[in-house]
Amino acid sequence: MAQRTGKATSGKVPNARRRLRLGLGIMLTLLLVVGGKLFLVQGLDVGGMAEAALDKRMRATVLPAERGSILDSGGTVLANSVIRYNVVVDQTVNTKTEKFKRLVEGQDKLEDVTRDQAIKELAAVLGMDIDELRNAVTGDSKYHIIAKDLKPDMEDVVSKLQVPGIVTEGVSKRVYPNGSVAGGIIGFLQDGSTGQAGIEQTQDEILRGTDGKRLFEIGADGLRIPVGVDELTPPQDGKDVKLTLNSDLQYFAQQAIQSQSDKLGAEWGVIIVMDAKTGDLIAMADTNSPDPNDPGRVAAKDRGVRSVTAAYEPGSVEKMITAAALIEEGKSSPLDTFTLPPSYTVDGQTFSDSFAHGTEERTLAGILGWSMNTGTVMAGQRLTKDQRHDWLQKFGIGEAPDIGLPATASGILTPADQWDGRQEYTVLFGQGVSQSTLQTVRAFQAVANNGVMLQPRLIDAYVAPDGTEEKVEPKPSRQVVSDNTAQQVQDILESAVTEGQIKDAAIDGYRVGAKTGTSESPCDDGKSGFCGYTASIVGMAPMDDPRFIVEVVLQRPKGSIYGITQGPVFRSVMSQALRSYNVQPSTGEPARLPQYAK
Repeated sequence: MAQRTGKATSGKVPNARRRLRLGLGIMLTLLLVVGGKLFLVQGLDVGGMAEAALDKRMRATVLPAERGSILDSGGTVLANSVIRYNVVVDQTVNTKTEKFKRLVEGQDKLEDVTRDQAIKELAAVLGMDIDELRNAVTGDSKYHIIAKDLKPDMEDVVSKLQVPGIVTEGVSKRVYPNGSVAGGIIGFLQDGSTGQAGIEQTQDEILRGTDGKRLFEIGADGLRIPVGVDELTPPQDGKDVKLTLNSDLQYFAQQAIQSQSDKLGAEWGVIIVMDAKTGDLIAMADTNSPDPNDPGRVAAKDRGVRSVTAAYEPGSVEKMITAAALIEEGKSSPLDTFTLPPSYTVDGQTFSDSFAHGTEERTLAGILGWSMNTGTVMAGQRLTKDQRHDWLQKFGIGEAPDIGLPATASGILTPADQWDGRQEYTVLFGQGVSQSTLQTVRAFQAVANNGVMLQPRLIDAYVAPDGTEEKVEPKPSRQVVSDNTAQQVQDILESAVTEGQIKDAAIDGYRVGAKTGTSESPCDDGKSGFCGYTASIVGMAPMDDPRFIVEVVLQRPKGSIYGITQGPVFRSVMSQALRSYNVQPSTGEPARLPQYAK
């Protein structure tokens, strides 16, 4: 019996051991699988689960870049931006939180803060009543603004309070301190952020900069994790755009043209002042100039810059180009004489002058000094059709000046082989061709600058946030006529003031040269006929060494066109420019070319 018992016990032990080993093996296998899985998830994170979880916990606040300023040539601010912040609350988070932990500033430890304490601290920063603030953060709205227009230093204090559910959002506010001064040139913003017109539009990418952001981590309860991720990417502010404009002279010119336009009931008027030595645009004045702070107060048609957008028949100011072409081609000289009848007919086309006269012996200088169409056509016949076209083109007609403004007009210069029987002659005195005021000024600048045409400049430099200035290189110049031809044309223009019919453009102490222009203005509805005149004057001073070009243009002034003169306005603005830049009075004797044959 004992032997049977002994055999039975010895048979059961190996089986029990095998079961134990099997169980341990299964447990170890399971532990290995679980451990491996944990290693993959937490260690290697092959599936990116940890990263995905972190992404879900991240919140970002945009830190807007400060938009660059627009400055005049002397650094006067014409447009600038200020960064302000709104304080926003997610009431659903704030309402649920009675206590939270906050990282003590400057210390590596946490502190407990109650909801009431946080509200008191926030109220003190914002200057709000505690009960008012408590009501503002209580509710079920996920987005509610509780304060606006905080300065950056206050925004920093609010952010450091780390109040649950409270964030700040940056807002850029654009300010135009000088109102309507150069308003059309500066432009304005759409929705407070994107350039809509003028320099604001064309230089938007340079002005806007790059926004930054503040990135922080929140927990499942929606509260900010005090020791979690807190990253700051500072914004990169935009560059300033420095213009060639003189804001004081711009204001003066705007007042002058607005007064003249109002006085004569004109539809619009413009004045340009250009530095003949550099091509810099010192002033470009428009009537009804918009205030970029509230551009909607003026009609949409008045929000641009008509100096570059409006193309029209220039009229007799174009006779300067005809004279320059004749002299440069060796076809005439200022004192060449022409026998002019009361009216002149060529190829079946008859031309007359704005004043009645008998048959007269006039010099080329006298033809321009008294703006005679008959003499201009007679002299201009010495140029072939192709030469007439090519000289207009050489003086920049048909070529839009690129000065960094939108909607710049090229004007219309029809190919010579498409001119009709009358147009081939009218282009000699500025009809049958259209151009902007700036194109006319550019042509006169070439004559004032010894025959060298400079491309107009409006943008002088870009200024980085650190003050580094990057000058905008002038575009290539070109020699249009010789120095000798330019001087002869200058003498013709000066004689138009001293001996011709533009005596009201004279300025005491300074030698002045000028040319007037009048042309028919077609109706806006496109129907045949015309609905008024375009009246202009363009000139230069001092003629000893011309420094400035000034042009004044009025569109469709009321009354008799022969009783309208722009001379006094030209004189006023040119005088102001000469004074502003301390240009010394003339010392030489003025040109007095005979207007009649001896």
